[in-house]
Amino acid sequence: MTQYWLMKSEPDDCSIDDALAAPDATVPWTGVRSYQARNFMSKDMQVGDGVLFYHSSCPQPGIVGVARVASGTRTDPTQFDASSPYYDADSKADKPRWLLLDVQALRKTRLLSLPEMRATPELADMIVLRRGNRLSITPVDEKHWKLIVEGMLA
Repeated sequence: MTQYWLMKSEPDDCSIDDALAAPDATVPWTGVRSYQARNFMSKDMQVGDGVLFYHSSCPQPGIVGVARVASGTRTDPTQFDASSPYYDADSKADKPRWLLLDVQALRKTRLLSLPEMRATPELADMIVLRRGNRLSITPVDEKHWKLIVEGMLA
């Protein structure tokens, strides 16, 4: 059964344009440093699941593309790279803490901004819109996926 996800990326780190320009439009989703988001990747996300590609920490945050999960999880090498902003000195090669998976960008969309999402009553219960939510990966209900992908971004 296909599941759906919203995955946040800072556009200075990996934008939808960067993903589309990558070989096979596929990028490793590095830098996840939340245990809950890591557990979504390792326990729940499957190859083929739908992804709303979301730009965060930028002047206009929001959904900017549609993608899919393109691989299972593997060790995120950035946790061992002291020059990486995602370095984790406590993570050991024989027992890594952090994982990544590959995401394949399918298409760029118009910006569906955070204010526009907040102004859409049918999206009111999306996790990304909850106050205090800072997770970089959140599940998306099928009803929200269909409204966004087949309606608002069609």
